[in-house]
Amino acid sequence: METMQFESILLPGIEAKRPIVIAGPCSAETEEQVMTTAKQLKDRGVKIFRAGIWKPRTRPGAFEGIGTVGLTWLKRVKNELGMYTATEVATAKHVSEAIKYGVDLLWIGARTSVNPFAMQEIADALAGTDMPILIKNPVNPDLELWIGGIERLYNAGIRKLGVIHRGFSSGDKKIYRNLPQWHIPIELRRRYPNLPMFCDPSHIGGKRELIASISQQAMDLNFDGLMIESHCDPDCAWSDKDQQVTPDILDYILNLLVIREGKQTTESLSELRKQIDELDDGLLEILAKRMRVSREIGTYKKEHNMQILQTARYSEILEGRINQAVKFGIDADCMQKILEAIHEESVRQQMAIMNE
Repeated sequence: METMQFESILLPGIEAKRPIVIAGPCSAETEEQVMTTAKQLKDRGVKIFRAGIWKPRTRPGAFEGIGTVGLTWLKRVKNELGMYTATEVATAKHVSEAIKYGVDLLWIGARTSVNPFAMQEIADALAGTDMPILIKNPVNPDLELWIGGIERLYNAGIRKLGVIHRGFSSGDKKIYRNLPQWHIPIELRRRYPNLPMFCDPSHIGGKRELIASISQQAMDLNFDGLMIESHCDPDCAWSDKDQQVTPDILDYILNLLVIREGKQTTESLSELRKQIDELDDGLLEILAKRMRVSREIGTYKKEHNMQILQTARYSEILEGRINQAVKFGIDADCMQKILEAIHEESVRQQMAIMNE
């Protein structure tokens, strides 16, 4: 489709200053909890209050949101505290209810953005409105699916669009609840440099002690804003208590952030980039030579009726090269991905020779 042109999602009175902060509890639980948290956040400079009204849960039986009554509490936050309000929508009915109660900003969650049917339903419900909409990445790491959701809303006439990076589901829960896979939002930013981008460190980390470091990473990658879950009493929260922080702790985290706004390319940086270009050229030459040797090996295997995949040899290469890379200060997981990609291309070239 033609290049998408986005309008500013900044609400009146919100400065275009990084980070734009959206904060509030994972779920609206009681009127008192909502008002107490909102008041504490307002006192610390937060202007956009978020709270989940409908909560799509992984398994039934967990707290699935207070429902429409919670929208009346958000209306109180707006009317009495002068804050903007935001909530998640997953159906056309959610959209109509949120609009009816004057919610200022909507976001679409990861369990919804993964479903093109649901995204189209929401896009149809939003047609003709002028509300800012943020789209979380789908649960699985699929950039095209994320872009498809953006396009569906854009085709419905929505121009005040942005995205939220909340990480991707994985069986690996050693550190993060959802793996950041930063290269995916980086590629999205490369394709659509004017698309506002928020980071949700609460869902990426899954633990409150990770929020500060993830937030800093997002700022270093030039994200526009942060959506952080904050609760007046996180340990008693009805959902996702481990990833929520008090407004005091949120304020502490935000004050610790180092915001690097430098836009100018210095002479020194230009020289370093030139070095990177030269080194990349060298890497490509070496890779080309390696593939030439791989093709020679493929010819030998064909002539001697040997199988392409030699598992013992591949394991030996992986282990040896990864250990060597670690000694050079390169992350083991990064090196493994590089070696797997090189091996996959080597196998492809040898298979082409085998099938000639």
